[in-house]
Amino acid sequence: MKKIITSGLIAVSLGMTGCASIISGANQTLTFRSVPEEASISITNKAGEKIHTGTTPVTVTLKRGAGYFKAAAYEVRFEKEGYQAKTVHVRGTGNGWYIANVLLGGLVGLLIVDPVTGAMYSLTPSDVNAVLDASPDVVTKTGEPSLTVMPVQDIPAEMMQRAELIASL
Repeated sequence: MKKIITSGLIAVSLGMTGCASIISGANQTLTFRSVPEEASISITNKAGEKIHTGTTPVTVTLKRGAGYFKAAAYEVRFEKEGYQAKTVHVRGTGNGWYIANVLLGGLVGLLIVDPVTGAMYSLTPSDVNAVLDASPDVVTKTGEPSLTVMPVQDIPAEMMQRAELIASL
């Protein structure tokens, strides 16, 4: 009976090597959205290599790790004509399933499998939503009029003479 229990524990320990690799995997799928939609997006890794280019909304699968015991880090740039560009950083942080290696005795998973595959990390934020601010020079770029809100005292006198009262409170 003792041999059966020991064999079972060994089998479970060997089976649980690399808990984060088994549960989470080496890659993570992230969704990138922007307001307004259809902004161009470029994703660059920490080595400066472009990993992905496209248009929002888009779903991309990225590697969690960047080498042995190194978390991945990405710079995501959103751009659209008439709007200011925005950059968001996505970084690898500790994955809770990696701790299961310690609890279940998976020494191989703790020191080899999860660190090599990068599964010991989770990318955050997992869903990236960027709100792009309108560029201050929208009128000159598009040639179309736009709405500008400003205090009355900042309006030039010659423009105030042409102003009409629409409604009063």
